[in-house]
Amino acid sequence: MPNDELQYLTHDKRAKLEKELRELKETKIPQTAKRIDEARQMGDLSENAEYHAAREEMSWLRSREKELVFIIDNSQIIEEDGKKRSNNVVSVGSTIEVKVNDKKKSFHIVGAQEADPANGRISNESPLGQAFLGKEEGDKVEVKVPAGVQTYKIIEIL
Repeated sequence: MPNDELQYLTHDKRAKLEKELRELKETKIPQTAKRIDEARQMGDLSENAEYHAAREEMSWLRSREKELVFIIDNSQIIEEDGKKRSNNVVSVGSTIEVKVNDKKKSFHIVGAQEADPANGRISNESPLGQAFLGKEEGDKVEVKVPAGVQTYKIIEIL
C-alpha cells in the first residue's frame, strides 16, 4: 500500500470511526432511505423539498461511509503507551519535547485523523510533523512558517 494512503490511528480513534460507520449503516442510512421513500409517495418530486433534502443527506451519508471504510481499511494502529522508545527516533506516536524561542513545548505526532494542534497533537502530514519525523534527540529542525523560519531543538523523545 502506498504511504500516502496509510492512515495512522490510535486504538480509541479506530474504535470511534468503526462505531460511526456502524451507526451510519445500521441507523442513519436506513432512516434516510425511509424518508426518501415516504417523500416519493407524496407525488410530484420536482417541488418536494423533503425529497430533495433527504436525497442530499443520503449523498452525504454515502460519501462519509466510503471515507470511513477507506480510513479503516488503510489504517495502521499507533501505540500510545507512554514508554520511551528504544530507537530514539521521532516517529508517528512519539511525544517530543522541543525548545523553540527559549521556550519548551511538547508535541505528540499523530495521524491526520487525530490532529489537534491547539492541544499539541500534530499530524505526521503537517510541515512541522514531517520535519520532526526521523530526527533524534539533540537534532535541530528548521520549519518555514508565515513569520519566517522557526528553529526547533529536540530535547527529548518520549
